[in-house]
Amino acid sequence: MGTGDATPLADFLSKALALVRPLPPVDIDMTQSTGSVLAENAVNPGPLPAFDYAAIDGYACAADDIAGASPERGVGLKVLGDLAASSWRPVRLVAGTCFSVAAGAALPVGADIVVPLAWTDEGMATVDVRQAPRRGHGVRRMGSERAAGEILAHEGRRVTPQLVGLLAGAGIADVVVRPTPRVVVIATGDELVDTGRPSQPGQLIDVNSHLVTAAASEAGAHAYRVGICDDEPDALRSVLDDQILRADLVITTGGTGTGPGDMVRRTFSRDGAVDFSPIAVYLCETMGFGTIGPEEVPVVCLPGDPVAATIAFEVVARPLIQRLAGAEPVFRPSVRANLTEPVSSPSGLREFRPVRVAERRGGGYTVAPLGATSYTLSGLAEATGLMTIGENATRVPAGSTVDVLLLDRNR
Repeated sequence: MGTGDATPLADFLSKALALVRPLPPVDIDMTQSTGSVLAENAVNPGPLPAFDYAAIDGYACAADDIAGASPERGVGLKVLGDLAASSWRPVRLVAGTCFSVAAGAALPVGADIVVPLAWTDEGMATVDVRQAPRRGHGVRRMGSERAAGEILAHEGRRVTPQLVGLLAGAGIADVVVRPTPRVVVIATGDELVDTGRPSQPGQLIDVNSHLVTAAASEAGAHAYRVGICDDEPDALRSVLDDQILRADLVITTGGTGTGPGDMVRRTFSRDGAVDFSPIAVYLCETMGFGTIGPEEVPVVCLPGDPVAATIAFEVVARPLIQRLAGAEPVFRPSVRANLTEPVSSPSGLREFRPVRVAERRGGGYTVAPLGATSYTLSGLAEATGLMTIGENATRVPAGSTVDVLLLDRNR
């Protein structure tokens, strides 16, 4: 079958995403929500801050009472008392008075300024103000940060520690989120052996179950590495029977080809629930997607080559995890970048080539191919992006502007 008979990636993904629905929402404690995606808007129940308070230590007073204060000519105020952050009784200023306040203390009625200690003689009964800040200095007004009823975070946003802080400050104890997707990862192949020992002829170290499990975790899933499954249909079915009840998505690697030993394809193709039509993606033409079991759990069957499995995970499995989580967009962020060297690409297949991405000083990005190591584990470890090359492009000259999916911007 030629590349002309292969399904374009956009069509394959469109079908797969249409079969996957976001997980049903749950109401959980806000402190346990980090990493989850909001299933409904988080709305501010009241003004934030909830009351006027001092943002700094100092003296709360009326700006009009200290107008014109300077180091040469200070303004004296009577100190009516001390207000700590825990003070709860409402108090009021009269002309020519102030309160000593700690940061966080409720502001006295009539106060519209907090004078820093350093701008005074720090008096206790009376205080000499030697510099007048602008009206509103050192003051946080009720609702100045967020108004009551305002949306603090929209549905579809992933909860971060910083958002948790905002929700806590607003007095929100529970949020409605999509559960973290549970992903089960299974590597298949009689030739596979566990890590921790060198491989011998006829043996290959199981890279995929470790690599794909880590990738699923990085994508925001609870990932479970099952490990190695022998090339026996009964063995695979037994593993699936054990694991499917705790899976929102099953990912297998290996056995997706058309050879007699490709057990995954033979096992899943019997009932037609998993489609193994060729996909027009370089190195990943042999992938499968469908649903299995009474609960119709989605399953993605990735190729056995570790680099091909990684690329297939990025362009197919990762978007499905994001869809289950309710996240939008489902794809990694992409940028337009200037290609530093010419590259060639196979005709009729969309290529996602591992590359190095760099930000230019004057703005924008450059992308550098990895040469001979592009499709090796070493190249993957160095790559910070996947450069997209279209099906009809067989040669891309240096200086071209290309699209790049960003993998890691910290290196």
